[in-house]
Amino acid sequence: MNKTHRLPFREIAQRITGISTPVFGISWNPPEEKRVIVRRLVAFLEDRRVLYAGFHAEYGPWIERSVLEMRAEITNTLKVCSEDDNLTGPLRAMRAACRKFLDEMEVPDGRRKMYVTREAMMWQALGELRGVFGLHLARLCAAFGIDVEAELASIFPSQEGDE
Repeated sequence: MNKTHRLPFREIAQRITGISTPVFGISWNPPEEKRVIVRRLVAFLEDRRVLYAGFHAEYGPWIERSVLEMRAEITNTLKVCSEDDNLTGPLRAMRAACRKFLDEMEVPDGRRKMYVTREAMMWQALGELRGVFGLHLARLCAAFGIDVEAELASIFPSQEGDE
């Protein structure tokens, strides 16, 4: 039994590069939409285990490398998008969270007393990073209508009443 696949209007409109009628004609090449930019970033982040895998499955140097890659990807995303607080605000907050995580993981230089182990500091900083990413990714996905894989969505804030 074949199901009929419907192509949503939004996709159809994106494919149109010219319309002509007997009275007038329109032709344009639409710029890359913000939704596409957000979708690309979400697709990248869906493959970042550092955002959702259990702490027992993570390894310190890999975590730091992944956070560096996320920061670079967010910076590249900011380079191609126009100023829009719905888009750039969350992106900048996530990039700042990456910087803060990396700053926390720097080797202590004597100014910071070591009351806890480096590993404990990493888990604390990683929890904070996940919280910031969860909040701002949820904002982006809601604002631009983006579906997200369950693993990444697990860091989104829970709805009231969820346990």
